[in-house]
Amino acid sequence: MWFRRDLRATDHAALYHALAQARQVWCVFVLDTDILAAQPTRRSRRVEFIRQSLVELDAALRERGGGLLIAHGHASVEIGALAATLQVQAVFANRDYEPAAVARDLDIGQVLESSGIRFELLKDQVIFERDEILTGGGTPYSVFTPYKNAWLKALTPQHLQAWPVDKVIDALAKPGRQADIPSLATLGFEKTNLLDMPVRAGQGGAEELLGDFEKRIDHYDRARDFPAVKGPSYLSVHLRFGTVSIRRLATLAHKRQTSGAAIWLAELIWREFYFQILHHHPRVVGHAFKPEFEAVQFGNDKALFAAWCEGRTGYPLVDAAMRQLNQSGYMHNRLRMVAASFLVKDLHIDWRWGERYFAEHLNDFDLAANNGGWQWAASTGCDAQPYFRIFNPVTQSERFDAEGKFIRRYVPELAKVPARRIHAPWTMGPIEQQTSACVIGLDYPAPVVDHDVARKITLERYAAARLAAGR
Repeated sequence: MWFRRDLRATDHAALYHALAQARQVWCVFVLDTDILAAQPTRRSRRVEFIRQSLVELDAALRERGGGLLIAHGHASVEIGALAATLQVQAVFANRDYEPAAVARDLDIGQVLESSGIRFELLKDQVIFERDEILTGGGTPYSVFTPYKNAWLKALTPQHLQAWPVDKVIDALAKPGRQADIPSLATLGFEKTNLLDMPVRAGQGGAEELLGDFEKRIDHYDRARDFPAVKGPSYLSVHLRFGTVSIRRLATLAHKRQTSGAAIWLAELIWREFYFQILHHHPRVVGHAFKPEFEAVQFGNDKALFAAWCEGRTGYPLVDAAMRQLNQSGYMHNRLRMVAASFLVKDLHIDWRWGERYFAEHLNDFDLAANNGGWQWAASTGCDAQPYFRIFNPVTQSERFDAEGKFIRRYVPELAKVPARRIHAPWTMGPIEQQTSACVIGLDYPAPVVDHDVARKITLERYAAARLAAGR
């Protein structure tokens, strides 16, 4: 059983099927050097999260009479070598939908099958995958609401049923000793601030968050948009690495007949919508889903991009969002939309630059969701925000952080600025700036662009691209 982005010992499709079909099942995780080498920094919270989760997973398997085998190298080499050494007849894993993973699994499948070893891939990280939700004409959906309706109509209790791993657990092989999980230093990485944040890794961390969110889910629709409020589930990183089952989350949302639970379930369905877009249209990696917007002209000013990355654009909510990301690897979902819209439509920087930055810094980075979210904000994706609807960063700040609590947490330069000024501090007069200990241009930057001017330029450029494409 090859663990990948499914680091838990319960409700696990591939683990269950392996245990149910075999006399003895070895549990394996590969620290894939191809993936590790591609990390943009040696201080990766994601790598640290994975390592911590592996320690807990090994302990959970050992409690059940098994344990993890850890390999370190190229997955295509290590899996074949382990399969040969252990003389197995089959390798089980849960399916991954990212193009690079699909290609990797195709190669590994060929290597295994050439040795007479079956390679079995199971559905686990989604409720519905690939071609399971299609239009009446047999084509993939490109608009979310009809997809969501079809998803809900197709859902049955069987889709939410947990895989009863513990019923077949006796087939676990016993490695005999605790897994030799390399230290971060051995892997070539440094410790991060992950342990200083309320982000406990592993299945235990997911259970803690889930237990807390279950008390708040009914109010999710009213709390989710306010970054200073404890509204989100904070489970996205656990869903990304499979320390919690999607069936567990969907069951929680589906059984509660409240508007908050319904909204949260819809967000889980958005995740699957983007997975099926990636499956059917892999070209979205690096290209606009809507071809007419491939030709939008971006200024791509590197100084403006650096200001956005570092949280010094002069727009407090945008800056607070970016500093939250840089400090913690997390960004509130409302702020992801605000920050992305600002980069593309105020600073006129290619959405792919922002997509790449988020991919490098988000703890919960997931290719399908990150690409879908950025193309939504840039109006280049399927069922995206219309290009003429452009977030006003000041209005968003006034609406979703009215008292400036979130802003003050991440932009301490504005700590003494009164709430009526904190969303646009450049409107303070000289005396008010001195009183607030925030001189614009000295203590906190002036706006790097004028939103109204930038908005007009965006409308012109998108309209020109549509015209050139004959739309």
